[in-house]
Amino acid sequence: MTESPRTVTRLLLDWRGGDSAALDRLTSLLYEDLHALAARSMRGERSDHTLQPTALVGEAYARLVEADVSWQDRAHFFAVAARTMRRVLVDHARHRNRVRRGGGDWQRVTLTDALGLGREDGTLDFLDLHQALEELAENDARKAQAVELRYFAGLGPPDVARVLEVSESTVHRELRFATAWLRTRLAERP
Repeated sequence: MTESPRTVTRLLLDWRGGDSAALDRLTSLLYEDLHALAARSMRGERSDHTLQPTALVGEAYARLVEADVSWQDRAHFFAVAARTMRRVLVDHARHRNRVRRGGGDWQRVTLTDALGLGREDGTLDFLDLHQALEELAENDARKAQAVELRYFAGLGPPDVARVLEVSESTVHRELRFATAWLRTRLAERP
């Protein structure tokens, strides 16, 4: 990460204001970080996965450019990018499962290191995780967003606190609760 957060924030605000040159500059500044985020999002996927990090960045980028978002700063951008990438992966998994007519070849993602979630073999069904996060969001949107920001966007607790406009201790507390809730919820799934 060589760009300053202020530079990114300025470019986001300029882009929001209609400056297409700002979007071009922003893209070149953040591409490597977006690619790293995509690679993190896909860690633990099958080796024969048809979607690669570069394609994930491309699909997420296309959705981000079309999104009507009131960009705030770099942390907010990466929070939205992480959520968008997760949705691309979910859409991809749903399409693949639809093509296979509900077959058992689900998309797998390893999150045992980060969240302590998953099966004994260290894998976790991505659609199960998505559904559990959606349920958590229905019960407590901020806790679900904290999980997305921390584990999908890779933001540190200070950045998560800034995006959520809470204290860092609140972030730690909410992540502990959300992780325990997700662990319980996912253990209940077959």
